[in-house]
Amino acid sequence: MAIPDHLAPLLRNRLRLPMIGAPLFLISGPELVLAQCRAGIIGAFPALNARPAEMLDTWLGQLRAELGPADAPFAVNQIVHASNDRLEADLAVCAAHRVPIIITSLRAPQGVVDAVHGWGGIVLHDVTNLRHAEKALEAGVDGLVLVAAGAGGHAGALSPFALVDEVRRIWDGPIALSGSITRGRQVLAAQAMGADLAYVGTRFIASAEARAADPYKQMVVESRAADILYTPFFTGVPGNYLKPSIAAAGLDPEALPAADKSTMSFASTRVKTWRDIWGAGQGVGGIADAPPVADLVARMAAEYAAAKDQLQRL
Repeated sequence: MAIPDHLAPLLRNRLRLPMIGAPLFLISGPELVLAQCRAGIIGAFPALNARPAEMLDTWLGQLRAELGPADAPFAVNQIVHASNDRLEADLAVCAAHRVPIIITSLRAPQGVVDAVHGWGGIVLHDVTNLRHAEKALEAGVDGLVLVAAGAGGHAGALSPFALVDEVRRIWDGPIALSGSITRGRQVLAAQAMGADLAYVGTRFIASAEARAADPYKQMVVESRAADILYTPFFTGVPGNYLKPSIAAAGLDPEALPAADKSTMSFASTRVKTWRDIWGAGQGVGGIADAPPVADLVARMAAEYAAAKDQLQRL
């Protein structure tokens, strides 16, 4: 298990913590990404958060202008799916700005990998099981993001122990692990398990720079793992959501009907998923505040170092 030399400057050498701030739909904007990169972790946002589409060029120009060589690199998430009619145009904008890291989601990124490699970037692809990992590797990706049980949004159902072990049997390249990581000691645990990087999303919903509404942030702070519901109802793909937000929308979180994955939609009900129904992972129980990103990363770095010292004493 090692990050190849040519990828190390992007995926490890410039990081205070071995961590990626996961791209959060409607929540991650340039403010959050700048704060993450300046704090020493990889910051990321979904291309679809830039609305209208022309805003993507503005955001990338801002990141390129305000981040320097001492800052961590940034990433843009691209949805590889027929429903994303912006993919080709958004990739062209990313090419113009030579985005260092592209994180692809949903389908194996055939065609995307060659384009990103053409401008000198790398591709990480998120997967929830071994078959998805195999298909992504066949497409030539540079690394994998393993979205295990307990992660926010469209999470998998496999234990991180099982998922990391199965993928490590076929892949010795870069792996980032997602799923209920809110503290520095859990970042170290992800590495001990076999991952290179932690992939952290929910913890950054409750941060000063996140674009989440204040009631959303407060709900994350007040919730526990038991308040998370795993259901395909809202988009057709299983995901983790905050039960209180479901109830606030007038739905019974304990009596939602089944959904058909083939009808995947982000507007399939009378409520708007992500706007009205709020995603979060099972790690909410470890979140008690919404500080600035700089303070949060500094705290997690201290927890990470303390955990390493404790293990060495053991």
